[in-house]
Amino acid sequence: DTLCNLSFTCRRGQTTAIVGSTGSGKSTVAKLLLRFHDATKGTIRLNGVDLRDLSQGEIRGHIAYVPQKAWLFSGTVASNLRFGNEGATEADMLHALEVAQSTFVLDQPQGLDTPVAQGGTNFSGGQRQRLAIARALMKHADLYIFDDSFSALDFKTDAALRHALQDETRDAAVLIIAQRISSVMDADLIVVLDDGKISGAGTHDRLMATNRIYQEVYKSQQEGATIDG
Repeated sequence: DTLCNLSFTCRRGQTTAIVGSTGSGKSTVAKLLLRFHDATKGTIRLNGVDLRDLSQGEIRGHIAYVPQKAWLFSGTVASNLRFGNEGATEADMLHALEVAQSTFVLDQPQGLDTPVAQGGTNFSGGQRQRLAIARALMKHADLYIFDDSFSALDFKTDAALRHALQDETRDAAVLIIAQRISSVMDADLIVVLDDGKISGAGTHDRLMATNRIYQEVYKSQQEGATIDG
């Protein structure tokens, strides 16, 4: 099994995070929630209803998902944002861009009508991630899933974005999947995955006091940040 003995709840008004090394099963959790796969044992419930009793359309109507590899569609910034909300106004789009730290768009001569190449290749990796996050925020979802969606951001932008997201998503549940612990330190619940199983769960402070895997990952990343600095 890719995952086993996994049990946790993403609650409205709270941020849940999943951390773990490559191959620990983090992104598989997102795929289960989107019902790319069905659980072979146990249940996954959305608003109390088993996902297997819901259609794909119903499930995805409740969820806004930002994948690990941000993908933009050919067109304009505005047309990409409207994938999240077809009826969005200009004010809606500007607000989403501001929350997602994507106001660099407004520095372009064409603003919201700035062209987007297929895949978003005319933007940097960090810019694509922020625009994908803005697109997700256009949808007023019950659950927002950010699957390693901050990995291409510098630490300052990452912190500013997460701070802005707290207000924007306060009525929804938020799930952040990440390798970088700095992206999840403020989460209400952090789940540590190791080889498809929960190694520990709790706040950052609790895990720093009780979980060896979390301690080692945090220490290695802090040392790496010091060397890079």
